Amino acid sequence: MSVVADLGISFGRVAFMMFFVLNVAALLGWVERKQSAIMQDRIGANRASIFGLRALGLFHPLADTLKMLAKEDFRPARADRLLFELAPFVSVFFALVAFASIPFGDTLRVGGREIPLQAVTLNVGLLYVFAMLSLGVYGVMMAGWASANNYALLGGQRAAALMISAEIAIGASIMGVVMIHGSLSLMDIVRGQGRLLWGWVPAWGILTQPLAFVLFVTAGIAATKRIPFDMPEGESEIIGYFVEYSGMKFGMFLMTDMVETIVLAGLSTSLFLGGWQIPYLYAEGFRFPWGAAVALSPLLVTVLQVSAFVGKVGAVIFVLMLIRWTLPRFRYDQAMRLGWFGLFPLSIANIVITGLLLLAWESR
Repeated sequence: MSVVADLGISFGRVAFMMFFVLNVAALLGWVERKQSAIMQDRIGANRASIFGLRALGLFHPLADTLKMLAKEDFRPARADRLLFELAPFVSVFFALVAFASIPFGDTLRVGGREIPLQAVTLNVGLLYVFAMLSLGVYGVMMAGWASANNYALLGGQRAAALMISAEIAIGASIMGVVMIHGSLSLMDIVRGQGRLLWGWVPAWGILTQPLAFVLFVTAGIAATKRIPFDMPEGESEIIGYFVEYSGMKFGMFLMTDMVETIVLAGLSTSLFLGGWQIPYLYAEGFRFPWGAAVALSPLLVTVLQVSAFVGKVGAVIFVLMLIRWTLPRFRYDQAMRLGWFGLFPLSIANIVITGLLLLAWESR
């Protein structure tokens, strides 16, 4: 009976993660249109309606999905059939499973059971996330090579080079966070940010590792291949590694970009914004530095923590969209130079500075 209960709990955590990621990914298409419209003083998406109800353009993602499902599934005559069909599935699969180790709440206690609020509980969850994201480059390369199109092949090569340079910078930038918390577990890192500095300041990563936060977000945007780092696909021209794809396979590549944006926002929240932590909120309720306390039920504490995580992820996505609609595209050589001669050396410098500060702190 306990085995069945454990399987049910595991299924529930995975289902919540999939529900959250897929629905937010679908909603981001609407967010992009409306946010860009607000920034450019336009109305934005408002044409699709159901029985005359426009709902601020919320039906546009549904219309896009129906359009992609109904469009012809075209494959070039000289394309490699197996790899061409497999590429979009590889891309979206690894993007989805990367979110599995990101905690969206603390441990929930129900009926004597302790349920960690993350789909996959790993002591090396950080390594798992980056392993899954790095495997996504295979889908991009497969799409470029299998299309039998020189433009697609060039886009695939650019995407691989950009993602590799960005992921190296990402890995180096977070080492300072790992050094501070002494763990590769995302749950341990989030819990570590719950302690208070000087008795009242939350030890969030954005305060303890500000340079790492800037480097991580910059490299993360490059890894998602979004503007201003969209050289592999050319979003305004649609000339890139998926140029030969149509219908829902094209939509799966778009979904991959959206899911990677959510993963980046989730990692940024967990590493630098306290994850599900709310300042002065503990398992028994609020406890403020000046002595006041408010008791809360464990279930309400969990709801507040999950809501805080979702809100922080939404705020980070808003900033990412703001950057996406503000900055012009880098040239390819500029992006490579930024990654190898800008982000990576600064990440190494951040590791050295963090190590020296930790040594000075421990030798006090």
